[in-house]
Amino acid sequence: MHEAVLKYILDYDDRPLWCLGARVFHVRAIVVSVICLCISGCISPHGNEAAALLADIAAADGPSRLNAITSEPARSLIGYRGSTAGDAIADLYAPTEQPRGAVVLIPGLTQYGKDDPRLVLFARSLARGRFLVLVPEIANTRLLKVTAADSAIIADAIEELAKRFAPGADASVGLVAISFGAGPALLAAGETPAGRRVRFAVTIGAYYDISAAIAFATTGAYQTPDGSWISVEPNAYGKFVFLRGNADRVRDPQDRTLLIAIADRRLANPASSIADLVGRLGPEGRAIYDLIDNRDPRLVPKLLAQLPGAVQQELRTLDLQGRELPWLRGPVFLVHGKDDTVIPAGESMKLAGALGPRAELYLVEQFAHVDAGIAGLGDNLRLWRVVIRVLEERDRPI
Repeated sequence: MHEAVLKYILDYDDRPLWCLGARVFHVRAIVVSVICLCISGCISPHGNEAAALLADIAAADGPSRLNAITSEPARSLIGYRGSTAGDAIADLYAPTEQPRGAVVLIPGLTQYGKDDPRLVLFARSLARGRFLVLVPEIANTRLLKVTAADSAIIADAIEELAKRFAPGADASVGLVAISFGAGPALLAAGETPAGRRVRFAVTIGAYYDISAAIAFATTGAYQTPDGSWISVEPNAYGKFVFLRGNADRVRDPQDRTLLIAIADRRLANPASSIADLVGRLGPEGRAIYDLIDNRDPRLVPKLLAQLPGAVQQELRTLDLQGRELPWLRGPVFLVHGKDDTVIPAGESMKLAGALGPRAELYLVEQFAHVDAGIAGLGDNLRLWRVVIRVLEERDRPI
């Protein structure tokens, strides 16, 4: 067994990876089960490197073996003109050694966008793993808003990174997308010519059926792919992010102002009173508020049908249900926590079923937490396997 692998296991300390929207993701490095694999000789040729990269991600801004033996990746702000969305800017993270792969990284909803400190740390870890990493500026992310139109920005980012990674060659890159950012990312990779550049994709906490995801976020109820029902306390943060993200899709300026004020007040203090604002809403604003205030899953279809037309249209364009995503040829690594309180794990299960042989599904027991959790041996092994698969794709000949 390689001495370094045991060192990673013994030195590992639980740390939060990143918080995008309502969730803090925790990743544990390789544990006892990996030792068993090493002893049995079943470890992948990428096993040690995967252990190093996973430990570095888990360390966040703390010390790690990989950080100690590599120089700090260079982060630079670049500008380029995309063929679809026009002028764009992005952060480019370059490893000090020659990159062996390239990844476009798409965040979830965070007011800091590409500058979210935890996202920056994640991008630097990927760069230390010999990836050239590009994180595009997506203005809607900072507004806590998701829209299918952002797929154009992501498609341009894929094309730009491919050109920078291997100019003049038939280059391919990876795509990593988090939470609701996975929708526009998969649309970019699956329904635009940029998809021909995508060698692999990784989603963390993705959705498939946008209506089911909204029903879960607002009521806490969800019908799993096997037909059973789960019920949890709705995530208040997600509800008011939805409210704020759709405010500009109502026609009445006063409703737009009131919806933003309601969302901002509750996002700042979940216990604050909003009755004075809700009482002043007009019909369109009230329709959106009634949806997030509802706790009965049986009423969700009716409430969705009563939403303003622009909101309904946006939801239709964001929905992945029934889409073939023909440009996305895979593989697609779907990572989801069974304890996710924002998007249920059943959504990645349904997405995996729709993708068929292109999908590899990795469900973990404890992955999406507000507070620190302790991952079991099986979870650690699954996360380690994901990293191995990503490194294998990085090094696969074109």
